[in-house]
Amino acid sequence: MTIKEIKCRSILTRSGGYLQSVCTHSMNPYVGCGYGKTLCGTGCYVQSNGWLTRGREWGSFLEVKSNAAEVYCKTCGREMRWAHRKDRPFSIFLSSSTEPWQPAEQKYRITRGLLIAMQADPPDALILQTHSTRILEDQELIANLSSVTNLRVHISIETDRENFAGLPKHACSVEDRIETVRMLSEAGVFIVVCMAPLLPVQQPEKFFEKLVQAGAKAVVIDHFIEGDGTVNGSRTLKTPLPEKMNAVLPASVHLDYRNKIASIAGRFLPTGVSSAGFAGHFSSV
Repeated sequence: MTIKEIKCRSILTRSGGYLQSVCTHSMNPYVGCGYGKTLCGTGCYVQSNGWLTRGREWGSFLEVKSNAAEVYCKTCGREMRWAHRKDRPFSIFLSSSTEPWQPAEQKYRITRGLLIAMQADPPDALILQTHSTRILEDQELIANLSSVTNLRVHISIETDRENFAGLPKHACSVEDRIETVRMLSEAGVFIVVCMAPLLPVQQPEKFFEKLVQAGAKAVVIDHFIEGDGTVNGSRTLKTPLPEKMNAVLPASVHLDYRNKIASIAGRFLPTGVSSAGFAGHFSSV
């Protein structure tokens, strides 16, 4: 992987499209992703963004926004005023197109710097989205942030299966991510498990029971159809993911599968579907 440090002009992006109803801003500490060649990277919709990839293979490059925290401090006041003029809370999704706690974070600590900056200048609401157990390295910072802003941590656990034939391994195992849910929940952090994109689930009732026992407060379920930024999932259909899902469970490549799993999930946890779930709108059966 090619890694280089860059200086960014902005770090807060005003939301549009899928995220428009979720938050006012997204924030990405990196361009590219060190998990691009793992299972979550296989169907990642971001690889279809030519403006970001510029012809580079997903998972082969990473740009480190070395001045991200400094830029946040300089611009957060302006962006908060903009959000409030729209009669909306200043809310940030970190992050929408990269993994905040990918391996490079251990060296560069860009995400940590942003968390520290937000303690001094907190948004009204903050969603931290991750696939990675490395988030535990900032557990104390996150717990402190939850006292100054409306904070949710979204942990991606798309399935209960540890392996899929013909696909790379998870960036972090299912069991390790469930343990991460447990540890953050015990620290008083509000945890939402995100099954996005939803992959074939072997034992859904047992899986959701484990999430309850680990301390998850809600679950979000989204399918690559409607959930990858296109109506019919055309971005994801260009990747190997749907074919491999179909080989495991043919029903899983259809939108009805999302509704079936959401119905089961609702018996165990408050459940949100697609962008409404990411925005924190949950219901129970």
